[in-house]
Amino acid sequence: MSDSKKRNPAKKSLVAWIFEFAGEKKGQYIVSVFFALLSVACCIAPYLMIARIVRQLLAGVRDWNLFLKECGIVALFWLGNVVFHAISTSMSHMATFNLLGNIRKRMCDKLTRLPLGTVLDMPSGSLKNIMIERIDSMETTLAHIVPEYTSNIILSLALLVYLFVIDWRLALACFAVLPIGIIAMCFMMKDGPARFQYALNKTKALNDTAVEYINGIEVIKAFGKSKASYDRFVVAAKEGSDCYVEWMRDCIWPHAVATVVTPSLLLSLLPIGGFMFLRGSVDASVFVSVIILAVCAIQPFLIAFSYHDDIAKAGAIFGEVGNIMSLGELERPAVDAKKPADNSIVLKDVRFSYHKDGDAAATPPKEILHGINMSLPQGSYTAFVGPSGSGKSTIARLIASLWDVDSGSIEIGGVNIKDLSLQEYNSRVAYVSQDNFLFDMSIRENIRLGREGASDEEVEEVARQSGCYDFIMSLENGFETVVGGNGAHLSGGERQRIAIARAMMKNAPIVILDEATAYTDPENEAIIQNSVAKLVAGKTLIVIAHRLSTVKDADKLYVIKDGVIDSCGTHEELLALNGLYANMWKAHIESKDE
Repeated sequence: MSDSKKRNPAKKSLVAWIFEFAGEKKGQYIVSVFFALLSVACCIAPYLMIARIVRQLLAGVRDWNLFLKECGIVALFWLGNVVFHAISTSMSHMATFNLLGNIRKRMCDKLTRLPLGTVLDMPSGSLKNIMIERIDSMETTLAHIVPEYTSNIILSLALLVYLFVIDWRLALACFAVLPIGIIAMCFMMKDGPARFQYALNKTKALNDTAVEYINGIEVIKAFGKSKASYDRFVVAAKEGSDCYVEWMRDCIWPHAVATVVTPSLLLSLLPIGGFMFLRGSVDASVFVSVIILAVCAIQPFLIAFSYHDDIAKAGAIFGEVGNIMSLGELERPAVDAKKPADNSIVLKDVRFSYHKDGDAAATPPKEILHGINMSLPQGSYTAFVGPSGSGKSTIARLIASLWDVDSGSIEIGGVNIKDLSLQEYNSRVAYVSQDNFLFDMSIRENIRLGREGASDEEVEEVARQSGCYDFIMSLENGFETVVGGNGAHLSGGERQRIAIARAMMKNAPIVILDEATAYTDPENEAIIQNSVAKLVAGKTLIVIAHRLSTVKDADKLYVIKDGVIDSCGTHEELLALNGLYANMWKAHIESKDE
């Protein structure tokens, strides 16, 4: 699939989107339309009965029992309207709630299959806005639009056909004023899609600014930037409201004309029909019947037309969902073509560039890694060191399959990782970075995420081995302490130690620690290093660290500089080379002495 198709999926009708996400509830929508047709038919039928009664009166019928019976039928039709409408809306609401749930589940599932860089390029405010508020805003529209829009359109057309059958001249007379309403509607809908997209963009900008302001409140207060940051939020909020105000201001007069003139079929029907009646070209019963049906026929059409804006909004929201669902995924098979022979890792001429999905052709990205080759035997302890921004963490993330390489290959046990399913690969690799996320649940449950079904005893044993048992027990509720959003109730070092315990609980044969001790003090760092040494025994271990003293015992150290391997060897071998590593070691020792 080309990039353009990924970014701009083929336009679909609203019905196509609905049936794509409705799943097993498609039948409920169809049944709801059926009952909606019955409901609208029961709403229109009383007008037909009234027209019948009027014709009978004009014909001289004076059978009051007959009229009483027909009035009872009218009452039954009104009751049927209420009952069938209730059945229709209840079924459409159940189907809609299922549809919205399917959209959210499929979007969440999609995000897990996207490269990490693609997800990080999406503003969290926009994602949250689409997945929560905007999808939720479609509930009323979808629950009513499918049965009511469809049924009202069908029955209004049926009534118009019936009007022409009764007398085509009077039917045409009904719509003499309709062109005025249509012209007003055209002015009202002028530039509608562009205006709505502009409003969406401003709303997204407001959400992103709000999220940025809230997340950065600590920095804003610390550096006294509250006014400048708040001003940005105020500007975004004003632009977000102004776009809607201006849109409504431009539409108010055309909307008033359209809503006043369009329903007024009698403005043209009464004088034209009256003239025809006086000339004797139409009899009274037909004229009265057309008057009653004209009043009745326009109402379903107006109800259907009232959904126009909601249809446009729902289509735009589905388009946003479609754009996310069409993003390129990590290239992985559903079933493993071949099982790795062991847990060794080999990188062959790996090249990589950071770029947003679909933008590579328009703006060639800058290459970060330039032909990386390395071999990590099973059970080895390998460290990546080098200056900040050299590419150490990028290599680790590629090995962890958070991105795909641009060219070259990464192999596990002789098998290209692109030939392994995500489930198989994830079971083999445990990745811990310096910015691990803790969920707003208990410490016990956060650790248990490493292995579903682990017992309380196993969780506590891993906590002991990872050096965080004592500090957990010092908390008021011990392992049942709720850590808060992103672990906000714990210190950075405490969060990191729990994240390491969670990775150890996974018991994967390959462990990647990317600056995993960045937030720990030297005393706790020593505890963690000793614990990690025990827990990774026999595993393939990769460590990225700035503190060289923590990795000097590695089997092999790779020195990365500007996206290439500067040198590699043991600690002693690299010191003997008297190159970049020796200079880094000297600087590290001097800083420790100070």
